[in-house]
Amino acid sequence: MHRRTVLGGAVAAMAAPILAAVPDTHDTIGGQAAALRLTTSSYRRLDGTTPSRDLADAVEGHIRLIQTITRTATGDADRARLAAVGSEAASFAGWLAWDKGDHGSARSWYGGAVKAARTAQNPLLTAYQIGTLAQFEAHAGNGVEALNLARRARRILGEQRPAVADAWLLTVDALGHAAVGDRRGADRALAESRTAAEALTAEQEPPPWPWVFSFTPGKVAACRVTCGARLGLPEWVLAEDVEALATGHAKQRALLVLDIAAGHLAGGRVEAAFALASRALEAGLQYRSGRIVEHARALRRSLTTASPPRVVRGFDERLHGVYL
Repeated sequence: MHRRTVLGGAVAAMAAPILAAVPDTHDTIGGQAAALRLTTSSYRRLDGTTPSRDLADAVEGHIRLIQTITRTATGDADRARLAAVGSEAASFAGWLAWDKGDHGSARSWYGGAVKAARTAQNPLLTAYQIGTLAQFEAHAGNGVEALNLARRARRILGEQRPAVADAWLLTVDALGHAAVGDRRGADRALAESRTAAEALTAEQEPPPWPWVFSFTPGKVAACRVTCGARLGLPEWVLAEDVEALATGHAKQRALLVLDIAAGHLAGGRVEAAFALASRALEAGLQYRSGRIVEHARALRRSLTTASPPRVVRGFDERLHGVYL
C-alpha cells in the first residue's frame, strides 16, 4: 500500500482500533504500548501534509523511545506487544525513507519491521510487513524479489488467510510481474485481485488487521495504471477513469499523475504527458519528495528527442538544479 501508489491507500488507520483497545490503568506496559501506537498513527496522519524529511527525525526519536521502553519489559507477553508497536513504527520510517528517495534506509527499516513482527509472533503483522517490503521492491524494479516476498507472506498466513490479504498481495504480484516486463502475469494478477476486491466490497467486512484501510476495486484500478506505465501500455493507463483514481493526499496523487503521464508518453502524446508531469513535479518540490522527483526524472529519460517541445523544455528548466 504504501504504501502508497497502489497501496497508497494501504497505510495505517489505527485511531479507532487503538482507542477501543486501550487497557486499564493497572496494565502499565499495555498502556504504554497503546500510547506509543497512537503516536505512530498521529505521525502517519501528518505524512499527507508534511515533507517526509521534516517527519523523519521525530519518527526515529519515537522509535528510540519504543526501544528504550521495550528493554524495561520483563514478561514475554509485554515484549511481544511492544515488538508489534516497534514493527509498525519501523515500517512507517521505511515509508518516509522511501519518499525521501533513500532506498538503502527504506530497505533497512522495512527489514527491521519484519524482524520485529516476527518477535511479536503475529502472523498477520509479519505477512503485512513482508508484503509491504515486496511492494517496495516491485517499485524499485526488483520484480523477482517482490514476487518471492509475496509468496513468503502467503505461506506465513497459510490456506486460511483473509480474503483481503489475497486481494492486496495479488496487486503486489502484478507490480512484480510488471517490473520484469511480464504483461500476461500482471494482467492475470490484476484480474484476480479485482474479483477478490469486488467480493470484499459486496461483503463489507472490516479488514482483519488494523494497519490497513479496506481494499476496494478502485485500488486495483490504480495498480493497473501503475503497471501499465511500467509496461508502456497506454491502453491500460488511459482506459481507467484516472480522475476518479486520483484520491489520497497530494504525494500519492502526484505519483499516480506521473504514471498517467507515462501512459500519454507511451501513446505519443508528448505535450499532454509533460503538462501532467509538470503538475506532479511541483507537488514533489513542494513536499521535497525525492521519490516523486526521481520518478519525474525517469519519465524525462524515457523521451529521446533532439528538439523537445516548449513544455518539455520548461520541465527541464524546473528540474535543473534540484537536489533532493
